[in-house]
Amino acid sequence: MKRLFDLILGLFVLVVTAPIMLVIALRIYQQDGAPIFYVAERMKTPDQPFNLIKFRTMSNVSADLNTGVTGGDKADRITPIGRTLRRYRLDELPQVLNVLRGDMSFVGPRPPLRQYTDAFPDLYRQVLMSRPGITGLATLHFHRHEERLIASAKTPEETEAIYTTRCVPRKATLDLIYNKHASVCFDIAILWQTLRAVLKR
Repeated sequence: MKRLFDLILGLFVLVVTAPIMLVIALRIYQQDGAPIFYVAERMKTPDQPFNLIKFRTMSNVSADLNTGVTGGDKADRITPIGRTLRRYRLDELPQVLNVLRGDMSFVGPRPPLRQYTDAFPDLYRQVLMSRPGITGLATLHFHRHEERLIASAKTPEETEAIYTTRCVPRKATLDLIYNKHASVCFDIAILWQTLRAVLKR
């Protein structure tokens, strides 16, 4: 039922947001040039990676600068249009393609980088029992707090320390609560609350 729900909703969202995504793609190209999309490895399970698709929001996408999460140390690389896309989570619209391909669900734990599944294998083995999602319980209730925590970081090392000690455990706690109560009805409730939170911004 969850996969059928994702497919039906995914096709609907793709049709409705296609014009919006086209406008965003043109604006990114006009202001910052190519590439329009940022494709990066994320983990579907602790052992199974996939390519996550987002609109590019940063000025430099070289591999050596894109390790770890985006904290205050990378703030100066976020483009003007990228800040707007991130604020309203519009950079994540292309992930509907990941949903349709079966890499992700609309609701679930955010897909982690390989470095974190390698660092916390037992934890992510439990968290990723649910298919990763565009939004989820942890995203809904901790995402903005996480942004504030890592925004204060001045170096990659500081960002990493804050994320691994203060963010990963708390997000995992919420993700495990979701795993225990996962259902289509719960997904609809989380999606509705996510939409309301984005619109309030």
